[in-house]
Amino acid sequence: MIDSLLMAFGMRTGRYTSPHLESIHERITFAGENISEERFVDTYNDLVLYLDLIDSRHEDPLSYFEVLTAMAYVAFADAPVDAAIVECGLGGEWDATNVVNAPVSVITPIGIDHIAYLGNSLASIAATKAKIIKPGSAVVLAAQPLEVAAELMRRAAEVEALPLRAGVEFGLMERNIAVGGQFLAIEGLGGRYTDIFLPLHGAHQAENAALALAAVEAMMGNGRELLDVEAVRDGFAMASSPGRLEIVRRSPSVLLDVAHNPHGATALALALESAFTFDRVVGVVGIFADKDARTFLEILEPVLNEIIVTQSNSARALPEAELFEIAVDIFGSDRVHRSGGSLADAITHGLELAEEPGSALLITGSVATVGQARTLLGRRS
Repeated sequence: MIDSLLMAFGMRTGRYTSPHLESIHERITFAGENISEERFVDTYNDLVLYLDLIDSRHEDPLSYFEVLTAMAYVAFADAPVDAAIVECGLGGEWDATNVVNAPVSVITPIGIDHIAYLGNSLASIAATKAKIIKPGSAVVLAAQPLEVAAELMRRAAEVEALPLRAGVEFGLMERNIAVGGQFLAIEGLGGRYTDIFLPLHGAHQAENAALALAAVEAMMGNGRELLDVEAVRDGFAMASSPGRLEIVRRSPSVLLDVAHNPHGATALALALESAFTFDRVVGVVGIFADKDARTFLEILEPVLNEIIVTQSNSARALPEAELFEIAVDIFGSDRVHRSGGSLADAITHGLELAEEPGSALLITGSVATVGQARTLLGRRS
């Protein structure tokens, strides 16, 4: 959304996100378009001697993510871009992306995830993520649990950053569900923006829109004045988020969502209930072994009539047999099906189960599951 808004104001943008759904080129974009294969290869070739030099001087070689991050920054400098929108890979303090001195940072709602690296408490995770806040910068903060907010505000005070808090300095004022998305009214830093159409589903995306707008206001006008409302509307209308409650097929409706932890499952369940009127929803779920599969399924159980467990082609995937046992314990054996180890077969079975009018198929559980499904469904169509 930040990317779309900045483009609507005529800025040349670069965006770096991870992981990708189908193609590695999705991670680096210019003006919303994936980096070309030729440019990707050229950027790597420009860097390879430096990468080899660094690897030769250290016991541990640069990671896949570190190399891609370096490539993104080099590509942005070469373009050049007016603004780069950079998503942290994991945490913040030690993340490869955190070498930049960003004038504006955004911290979305923090939940328990990546506990092996970030700690097993919200406070410890928040302390790590807070380190993206740079001295003298502005930091846009989503509503957070008290212990998280305390850590973030402590860091902001420590480095004399300006905290911009959802529900205090700005916030979502109104949200109405519409065909293909939702209409919003947002109280921004510089004034109120109304009649905003956002072609994304879910209350969480509406809250994200308020964060995005505040970030753009902080960057472009220091938050002191109302931005061009028509440009804001155009920017949000152009926004897209593949794999986030994305409808990729009709009759029956097929939805893809990359939710992979309890926090994401909660947002997904709420969005399914509020934004859609399906009589019946069949789920295809494949999740990573290091995620909380039990809690994930417990949250989705009330909104899924039946579930097909599967596994993606990722080495991190939880074996289907293990996921099946967990699912049966939560849903009961009569509501759980197995795919036989093939995501393609799981999708085929799911489409059969969702043939009745008013039914939908939801594919979720991990970025790998959704990315593979997106490719399979694209090929079929």
